[in-house]
Amino acid sequence: MCDFSLHAVRSRPAKVGDKLTTRIFNLGTGGFCAPEDKGMAVCLLPGTELSFANELRRWSKWPHLGNETVISYRTAIFRQINKDKRTTHHDALEFPNGEIVLLTTLVEGQQATVLQLPAEPQKAQEGPAANRAVQLDWAVG
Repeated sequence: MCDFSLHAVRSRPAKVGDKLTTRIFNLGTGGFCAPEDKGMAVCLLPGTELSFANELRRWSKWPHLGNETVISYRTAIFRQINKDKRTTHHDALEFPNGEIVLLTTLVEGQQATVLQLPAEPQKAQEGPAANRAVQLDWAVG
């Protein structure tokens, strides 16, 4: 998903193995882009796991740029927060210590790799495989 404020930006979904770069789009909305196309936002699903090339840096007094703090972790899980508040930023990262940081507060130009996408729910079996399972259960029972 991409934050509501990125809906006017070209976007595509993330894939496992994507190399991403933190980017400030439009009027200060942070997100991810592919390094080869800084004008295209790469949207993540909640639960996507990321690995960063270095410790992450964020602005300590957003939106007043200048003071940076370092996050000592290199892995994070993408989350969406404050979903009940329509016009606020939702895209965030959760770190191993439980800290949650909005994407829009990350310093631009940091590199990440998509490690894993969230699992999709299992669909009910259909067709011949489902019929075989029923027949096997019947034969055993």
